[in-house]
Amino acid sequence: MTNSRSIGQNLVNVHDLIAEAAVKVNRTVADIELCAVSKMFPTEPIRLALSEGQRIFGENRVQEAEEKWPALKAEFPDAELHLIGPLQTNKVRKAASLFDVIQTLDRPNLAIALAKEFALTGRNLPCYVQVNTGNEPQKAGISPVETEAFVQKCRGKHGLDIVGLMCIPPQHEEPAPHFALLHDMAAKMGLYRLSMGMSADYPVAVEFGATIVRVGSAIFGARDAVKTVVG
Repeated sequence: MTNSRSIGQNLVNVHDLIAEAAVKVNRTVADIELCAVSKMFPTEPIRLALSEGQRIFGENRVQEAEEKWPALKAEFPDAELHLIGPLQTNKVRKAASLFDVIQTLDRPNLAIALAKEFALTGRNLPCYVQVNTGNEPQKAGISPVETEAFVQKCRGKHGLDIVGLMCIPPQHEEPAPHFALLHDMAAKMGLYRLSMGMSADYPVAVEFGATIVRVGSAIFGARDAVKTVVG
């Protein structure tokens, strides 16, 4: 059963592992943020994490975020919500009003739709470009060889605030080479924000330069144990 004590301790454990990984490579722990992935979890465990001081959260679906987060943000106005799942162009308007950061900018038509919406509202959200580091045909993201040109177009033509790169390595491959690739690509482009690493590999991601890690089950528990799912 999830309670404040278990979530609080899980958060401590995750931060400890982030710190250990940072020390290994002489990084400053303060430069690394934790995004608590709350997708498929109901509001109560999220509220418990907020009560323990966690402020950055990630959701995969616009509809689920719409059902959970307006009330949570009213209660915790300094919470920051990141979209970490695929975004359909017909959901851009809603996403722009719900989220504070878009981590999954993954194709040209989405860049166009976001630019139009931001121009209308004046709310130019920070965006990460999602890179398909494994060139997996079933996975979203810009191919590594096309990423630099895509970033330049997003910034120059569309005026988007591209702050960094994001990746999800192939499930059955060692993540380290993919994290190293993303780090090198970002450095070449003068981008210094890297969203990479999940519950199974976030310490490795920290060692390769992650500035934000996306951790869900290590904080909230296994999703298949969730009895009540919102969205």
